[in-house]
Amino acid sequence: MLRFGGTHMTSPAMTGLVHSVESCGTVDGPGIRFVVFLSGCSLRCRYCHNPDTSYKRQGKERSVEDMLAEIARYATFVKNAGGGVTLSGGDPLFQPAFTRALLRGCKEMGLHTCIDTSGHLGGNADDAMLADVDLVLLDIKAWQPECYRALTSQPLQPTLDFAARLAAMGKPIWLRYVLVPGVNDRAEDIEPLAQYAASLGNVERVDVLPLHHMGRFKWQELGLEYTLADTEPPTPEQTAAAKAIFRSAGLQVH
Repeated sequence: MLRFGGTHMTSPAMTGLVHSVESCGTVDGPGIRFVVFLSGCSLRCRYCHNPDTSYKRQGKERSVEDMLAEIARYATFVKNAGGGVTLSGGDPLFQPAFTRALLRGCKEMGLHTCIDTSGHLGGNADDAMLADVDLVLLDIKAWQPECYRALTSQPLQPTLDFAARLAAMGKPIWLRYVLVPGVNDRAEDIEPLAQYAASLGNVERVDVLPLHHMGRFKWQELGLEYTLADTEPPTPEQTAAAKAIFRSAGLQVH
């Protein structure tokens, strides 16, 4: 039995694989965040900067009780900083029971909660889990199904199904779009996604994220081929053009 902020809470006797944590994250939701990077992901994104989280065997086994105790040490700080807790990865929906328990514990501490997910495993998020989620960072990799599969090795439709479900619940979304020159940067790729996002009614903002290669060394360490090694990051002009398309659909863009 744990006591957080005067509230008794029974922590489930379960464990999950945690890759790492960040106590002062500033790019994974509003305010300053305590970010938990969970191991495991159903996608194999060609530009992934955390390929070491893609496989569930990569990570340290942590109990729910242990993780919530660590989060509790930062609870007052992140609250005062207008932040909360973000579960990222990997993809937190790859370990749904562990994610569900962490979210419940965070809400019992009165913390703002966020999950960063591709939505491909949205079927793993039951209504009880989503009731404890305040914000979803939804990564949509591409709009054209064939492009999405080429980038991720998986189909797009499960992500769209999850987005529609979040819209029906009125659950806030921050849409994330990694801009890859020569792959998903054409107007005909971005315009229909922008219109779709605007039609959902719950997309609060869009983050256009320029491709970077800071995780390339991890691919090399894992003995994996990094197929985008020769792809240059987008220029400021290319990034600005993509942002302008989302703005033209009436969306807030960062």
